[in-house]
Amino acid sequence: MTQFKIPLAGVIGTPIAHSRSPRLHQHWLRRYGIQGYYIPMDVASDDLEAALETLPKLGFVGINVTIPHKERILALADVVSDRAAVIGAANTIVFRSDGKIHADNTDGYGFIENLKQYAPDWTAKDTPAAVIGAGGAARAIASALLDAGVPEIRLSNRTKTRAEALRQEFGTKITVYDWVQAGNMFEGAGTIVNTSSLGMEGKPQLRIPLDGIEKTAVVTDLVYAPLETDLLAHARAIGCRTVDGLGMLLHQAAPGFERWFGVRPAVDEDLRQAVLR
Repeated sequence: MTQFKIPLAGVIGTPIAHSRSPRLHQHWLRRYGIQGYYIPMDVASDDLEAALETLPKLGFVGINVTIPHKERILALADVVSDRAAVIGAANTIVFRSDGKIHADNTDGYGFIENLKQYAPDWTAKDTPAAVIGAGGAARAIASALLDAGVPEIRLSNRTKTRAEALRQEFGTKITVYDWVQAGNMFEGAGTIVNTSSLGMEGKPQLRIPLDGIEKTAVVTDLVYAPLETDLLAHARAIGCRTVDGLGMLLHQAAPGFERWFGVRPAVDEDLRQAVLR
């Protein structure tokens, strides 16, 4: 008789105490009556390799990965999905039954699903997108927007070399704007995305002129603490459709939960309120 093992999943990063992922996954585990646990783990960079070796032996079926491990973990995985390879980062790991480590990136999926849910008539195809930031999240969003058919991505980052590196990898549909000219990229943009930490609680404010934003734009911010950033407040005040960043967190979690626990979970208002509580 095969002995039942309680499936474990979790999130690794440092720091990790602020993560809302445990609340999110525990809500789903309770909802679907699954005997399993999702655990936050503060793992230092020097311990990453040892953690990946040890966790499957302890009963872990998979983990989420956050800062600062999302790029480095690709080199430690046995199998890397196409989208994780293109983005250059992974956020979802599966410990397979054959012992192999599978790495994927669901951030772009979560971003698109969040827009579909809260701006259902949104389309990427007709107008340029303006993206603030050039880190790992920006790479995922750029990849998703290009897949969705955006004709141009206007990109600006405080450190221009990072934006230039992203353009070099993703191609000629990326146009880089100097940080001091970032406000100019909003004119005519149908989709505006802040992928940086600017505007987050405890971080500097996003100090870019916003008067170029047009009321026809869909404006979204990956920051979800606070739920309404200054960028979203300005956009809402001039009549734009705005989408906060919490929905992306919820949607990007669903594929991992399904792979680990065997149930495709619903992303709905009950989940949103559970995470906000």
